[in-house]
Amino acid sequence: MERFTQLTSRMISIPLDNIDTDQIIPAQFLKGVDKHGLGERLFFHWRQNPDFILNKAQAAGAGILVAGDNFGCGSSREHAVWALMGSGFQVVVSTRFADIFQNNALKNGLLPIIVDIDTHRQLQTLVEKTPDCTLTVELESQTLTLPDGRSVAFPIDSFNKNCILRGIDQLGYLETKLAGIEAYEKKYGSRINTVA
Repeated sequence: MERFTQLTSRMISIPLDNIDTDQIIPAQFLKGVDKHGLGERLFFHWRQNPDFILNKAQAAGAGILVAGDNFGCGSSREHAVWALMGSGFQVVVSTRFADIFQNNALKNGLLPIIVDIDTHRQLQTLVEKTPDCTLTVELESQTLTLPDGRSVAFPIDSFNKNCILRGIDQLGYLETKLAGIEAYEKKYGSRINTVA
């Protein structure tokens, strides 16, 4: 997992509520565990419409997706996160995420940011009026900075924040504790074995 500390990027908006994981990455692309190429399959069915936002030039290079409420609902599929990241997104902003999607995102280093309804509307309006506007995301301070200079705080639990800032997943976090685990085993291992 790559470290994430700060991002200043253009945004695109898909202002639909309840976008489910089957729309993000259809089931026919779930046959493997290889992440390669999944970005090209992101919103596969919607991309059949030439007017869909990801088919437009303004989407190229955008690292932030502003999505509608309850983004990532439906079945659990880590592939949805992989497809978003494979398409270049590092941040998704919404008023609410489905729990399983949010957990999958955090475990893979995709930052799901929850904002209030007014901020969400402002972001969508900004994207519509000024497609090349940028947003700055600072994970350490947990803030979004809008083009007008206004900062908005967003929540994230300390464990996931720490992992994403360091670029480590849950296994990587456990590996950082290896010396302590080995010392504990050395000190108390014989007691554990005798109890069993």
